Amino acid sequence: MRPVLVGVGVIVLIGIGAVFLMRDVPAAVSAPAPPSAAPAPAPAPVPAKKAARPSADRGAATPRKTVPKKAETAAVATPADPKLATLKLESDVPGAAVFIDRQFVGNTPLSLDKLEPGTRRLQLTATGFDSVQKSIDLVPGPNTLTVRIKEVSLNAKIPVVHKHRMGACEGTLVATLYGLTYETTHDSDGFTLPYTQAEVLEVDYLQKNLRVRQKGGKTWNFTDKNATADALFVFHRDVEAARKKLAEGYTPVR
Repeated sequence: MRPVLVGVGVIVLIGIGAVFLMRDVPAAVSAPAPPSAAPAPAPAPVPAKKAARPSADRGAATPRKTVPKKAETAAVATPADPKLATLKLESDVPGAAVFIDRQFVGNTPLSLDKLEPGTRRLQLTATGFDSVQKSIDLVPGPNTLTVRIKEVSLNAKIPVVHKHRMGACEGTLVATLYGLTYETTHDSDGFTLPYTQAEVLEVDYLQKNLRVRQKGGKTWNFTDKNATADALFVFHRDVEAARKKLAEGYTPVR
């Protein structure tokens, strides 16, 4: 019995000693891995391609750049008022020479720019036609004007003395595009005579007399109140020139 107990005690002591020995011994170091083969050289870098922009078909939303309200307001600038004038000029006779303030500027149809605003003197001349002169007012910005060279107007007046068989009376002889009118305080002597009813309209320069005769009717003899023949001659010339233009198809202007 005693030998058995002694054997058991020896076994216990051996076990305790083994435990202490295992605590002091470091953990086993794993064996190093065998050296691997030398790494292959890295390939040359390939330039990266730009990413393709997503198409509208793919439904990709393009980010919208937000602009501050102040920046948007500054970007929309109000255009400044023009300081100079432009002129687009046409005439019923193409190719008419155009003069502005006596300076030739071209032929119609014509477009001019960089003109100073204000009142200008305009003149148009064309072969076979009377020149047209008028004042025009150019405003800053665009100006458009059509000038009619084939126009005719007439409003001539002259103070006259109407010679009767017995005595005379004074008045004013007026010529328009539609006829002659004698205005006088003597109502019985006044008249209005269309040109279609004027059979005779002539001037005797030496006698200083303008004679008007109605078809199948009266005859009137007028002298210039200032006793000159020049005024009668100019009056008669203007009337005949206007009547000729009307016959040629000019546009009448009142």
